[in-house]
Formats: sequence, structure tokens, C-alpha cells
Amino acid sequence: WRGREGAPYSTLVPSDEVTINYRHGLPVITLMLPTRNERCQFTVKPVVTTVGAFLQDVQREDKGIGRAEVFATDGSKVSHATLMEVLLMNDFKLVINNTAYSVSPPVKDKLSSEHATEMEDIKSLVHRLFVALHLEDHQIRKERELLQKLDYLKGELLPLEQMKARIMDSADAKTSRLLWVGLALMSTQGGALAWLTWWVYSWDIMEPVTYFITYGSAMAFYAYFVLTKQDYIYPHAKDRQFLHYFYRKSKKQRFNVERYNKLKDDLAEAEESLRRLRQPLHLKLPIQEITDKD
Repeated sequence: WRGREGAPYSTLVPSDEVTINYRHGLPVITLMLPTRNERCQFTVKPVVTTVGAFLQDVQREDKGIGRAEVFATDGSKVSHATLMEVLLMNDFKLVINNTAYSVSPPVKDKLSSEHATEMEDIKSLVHRLFVALHLEDHQIRKERELLQKLDYLKGELLPLEQMKARIMDSADAKTSRLLWVGLALMSTQGGALAWLTWWVYSWDIMEPVTYFITYGSAMAFYAYFVLTKQDYIYPHAKDRQFLHYFYRKSKKQRFNVERYNKLKDDLAEAEESLRRLRQPLHLKLPIQEITDKD
């Protein structure tokens, strides 16, 4: 290591300068602080503590440490994001300033199956206690966030709802007017055919005329099916014409239909989340009590 070109340190000290022991299942790293010239113990949590956090604790304890790094036995640098649990599985080099410490972690005995099961039960119990202690605060905070989101969405939707109501009224009026115009035209056509049949010509002459009018109507209905891929059913035709007027009016008044639909979906999702959050099982309340509270 010292002979390597560009070595990261200049002095290699014996391994007993840095020792690792396990106390209550946690590794305790004891090392000599260079500036304070005293040994200091660091208890780490290998499952959550990273190499970078451990080195920061060492530098925080001794302000005279300007450099603290960890290298593997092959000379490669260990990332600061590596967990201490992974680091303690093999030997490594701890470099403090220009001094390198050779560290050999002790082999940790494997937990028996009964002990492992007991530890899992303890972890589960701790998790349930944590949830029980913090669930109410989390629900209150989540409910406040959802209520704020609902107020924001309703405020954004209010002007859009007013504009939509005006556009819908206009489209509905045009659609109704079109329906009445269609009824008037059909009545006029029936009256004209009756007048031509009984007062101007005879049925022998008007019969081919009515046949071609009927055939032309059938062609018009078939053309409607070819264009729309739907049968000519009066309610569907009315809704289609209503949507045509609605989107044309929306484009003129710059009503953003996509944004309106997105806000409506977000509002429905927020209301459903709030309803589920206020369920009796989540609040641990009887059904009657939560109903009275709402």
C-alpha cells in the first residue's frame, strides 16, 4: 500500500489502534483521536448508519481531523453511501488525516432461529407501537392537507363551473331550437304532400314522389351511420348535436375542457381519499359516532 504510486496515506499503524466490539448487539468502534490524543468509542447502528455518517461523527468529535476515508483491502475507496453493516463484513482500512488504520471486524455469531424470530417479533411490536402513537397526528395532518386541496380545487373550479353553465344553457337552447325546426320542417313536408295529393295532383302521381322521399330519408340515415358509426336514435342524435354546440361555444369562449376535466377528477379523488380517511375503522370510532361527527 505504501509503495503504490499516489498512495492516499503515508503511515500504516497496527490494527489494535482501532478495535470493534459488539455490545447489546451493536458494534462499538474504538479509535484514537489524533488531535485530542485520546481513545473514543462510537456506537453505530449498522442497519441504518452509512460510512459517510460514521466519518462525519468522527470529524465532529475531533475538529483537527481534516480527512477521513475508508478503503477496502484491495485499495478501492468505499462509498460514503455504503451501510456500516456491509462494511463490517470484511476487513478494511480507515484513513484519518495521513494515518491508515488496518481494521479487522470480529465475526458476529449468527442468530439462532428462535432468537431471530424473537427479534422479528420485537421489531413488529415496535412498529405497531410507533403506528399507534403517531397515527392520529398523521391522520390529522393528512386530513388538513386534503381539506386545503379541496378548497384550492373548488376555488379553481368555481369560475369554470359558471362558464360551463352558461355554455351548456346556450348549447341546450340551440339543440332544442334545432329539434323544433326539424318538427316544423316535417310538418311542412307532410302538409305539402297532402296538398299536392288532394288538391293539385292525384295519388297516382304523388306515390312515386313519396317513395323517393322515403328512399332519400333512408339514404340520409345510412349516411349518418357511415359518418358516426351509430344508429340514428333520437336521444343519441340530440346528445351528439348538443356536444357539437358545446365544444364549438367552448372554443369561442376559450373554455379549457381538458383542464376542467382534470380538476374534476382531482376533486373526486381528493373527496374519495377524505371519505376513506374518515371511515370509522381508520379513526377507531363507532359508526354512529363518526356519522354524528360528520
